[in-house]
Amino acid sequence: MAVREPASLPEDAAARQRARAETPPPRYWRRWTQDAAEAGADAGGLAPAASLAPATGQVPPSAADATGTPSGQATTDDSPYRILIVEDDRTQALFAQSVLHGAGMKAEVQMQPDGVIDAIRRFDPDLILMDLHMPGLDGMRLTSLIRQQAEFQLLPIVFLTGDPDPERQFEVLESGADDFLTKPIRPRHLIAAVSNRIQRSRAQLRQAAPAPDATLRNHPETGLATRGWLLQQVDEALLAGTGGGLFFVEVASALGLRERYGYAAFEKLMNQAGNRLSRLGAPAPVARLNDNSFLLLASGRDESILEQFANLLRTGLSAESFGVRDDEQVQLRSAVGFTALSAGFADAGSALEAIERSALQARLRSSGVAAYVPPSDTEAQERLALLEGQLELAYQPIVAVAGNEQAQYQVLLRLRRPDGTLLSAAQVVPAAEASGRIADLDQQVMEHALDMIAQRSAAGTPLRLFVSQSPRTLAREAFADWLLQTIETRRIDASAVVIDLRLGDALIHSVTLGEFCRRLMAAGVQFCLSQFEPGTEADALLNQLPLGYVRMAGRYAGAHADPELRDQLRGAIDLAHRLGLQVIGQQIEDPQAAAAMWMGGIDYIQGNLVSSVGTDLDFDFQNAVL
Repeated sequence: MAVREPASLPEDAAARQRARAETPPPRYWRRWTQDAAEAGADAGGLAPAASLAPATGQVPPSAADATGTPSGQATTDDSPYRILIVEDDRTQALFAQSVLHGAGMKAEVQMQPDGVIDAIRRFDPDLILMDLHMPGLDGMRLTSLIRQQAEFQLLPIVFLTGDPDPERQFEVLESGADDFLTKPIRPRHLIAAVSNRIQRSRAQLRQAAPAPDATLRNHPETGLATRGWLLQQVDEALLAGTGGGLFFVEVASALGLRERYGYAAFEKLMNQAGNRLSRLGAPAPVARLNDNSFLLLASGRDESILEQFANLLRTGLSAESFGVRDDEQVQLRSAVGFTALSAGFADAGSALEAIERSALQARLRSSGVAAYVPPSDTEAQERLALLEGQLELAYQPIVAVAGNEQAQYQVLLRLRRPDGTLLSAAQVVPAAEASGRIADLDQQVMEHALDMIAQRSAAGTPLRLFVSQSPRTLAREAFADWLLQTIETRRIDASAVVIDLRLGDALIHSVTLGEFCRRLMAAGVQFCLSQFEPGTEADALLNQLPLGYVRMAGRYAGAHADPELRDQLRGAIDLAHRLGLQVIGQQIEDPQAAAAMWMGGIDYIQGNLVSSVGTDLDFDFQNAVL
């Protein structure tokens, strides 16, 4: 419930709020529990001052680092970034270490220059954050020594210094450094600069590395094909014109199964379902796409029997009894969408989009099976007619539970038809996707949002807008170019734009979205993973995508009435905070739901309890707190 408080805050409280807006502390929800004092150490926070080792000048890594990659072990793309901080000023060193730890990275401090080479060999960093002025051996001379070691010639070195002399910056770069950052630096700037440099470095190493072994085709836990590998196989099959079929199998009642049996039992059930589909479809590879859907590629199969094969998958899955508990068996229903590979798809993404729509149709049929049929001219015209009208936007405030003057809203799409009917996004977006107009619609929504941001900035009342976009739109290079140019032309603070990515879309299009996010993040645009529900692959996305926010799925608004759901919520918030992300709870309709979110450590809430959806942007953020 929104409660009014005085607009002014004590100076130290305001400072704490500003710091928290940059990087939320780890395990934030535990500050209200009895063991809050111990939680700081468990969360991988900074070591206490007494643990510093003056003899070596090295700050020990946090508890989180104890489980890190062993020295000398090759770093994988999804492993935490490792940064060696070379800094003789203890305060500055701890500041940088704290910021990087808060973003989910592993950071170690070396305070004595003469121990840096040994520290690099032991810690095996992805990047060195180097101070310029140090006693005995300054940063430029130390960089030259590092570059003389053949194995460290490509190791990124970024200087962080308060020296304002531009000539000194050139000297630093000439000494072999890769970049130059100036103190004081905002935490998000530091995180972005370090992340971008490491991402480019890992990409270069990936390109130079030999082709991955065939064993990487399979998920180490389930034995199924990995999603990325299978989508690559779809691309290759389309390019080769081998024919065959692509099948999308969606297990029904997934939410009910998870709520009834719990997350762990549901995961076990889906693994069993995947293995059953793999046996039914052999030798065709199967990958799990997201929580309750699977993708199967039957390359080279006779296209005249694809429907028969789809029925085999569905009936074969439903005929199996799966053990969900010691004394209980369940049978799974499913919907199967499929398409022939000869249907003229440009790439795996467009083929996947087609069978996703087919699976939606299959849900409505008694047979549970539907083939992809390209829309007729009449259907295409009807969908286009549905999109005729005036675009209107609605807004809902996203409010900080601890109080924050930052005005921010989620943008909600509405379309006013010529007859006055107002259509919601749920009606408009599917029609736009089916008619191939989604990119145009997304660009219109984004342009309206950018106009609003520019107008409010010029008026001295800046705001931040969360704008949903389709992965099909974000995959277009022209859209990224347009967005960057528009932000620059209108002199918009790019951090005022937050692009919402649905979890389901991100799981399927993680590679494409990752490339787009990294490109736009360099300009300051932020990203929010929406409809989030914890899981192995969903949790991995928090590390893979350069996110700033996570919006929990709507069902977590009921966490106050479900202990298991409440534990899941706290665990997800805890993980997000360790990675430096801020978490939004949505669909908060009553005080009990708000209290559960608050106790879980949520950063922001939105819902009718705070403010309903409207067309105005006049919510009083300064005086509204939970």
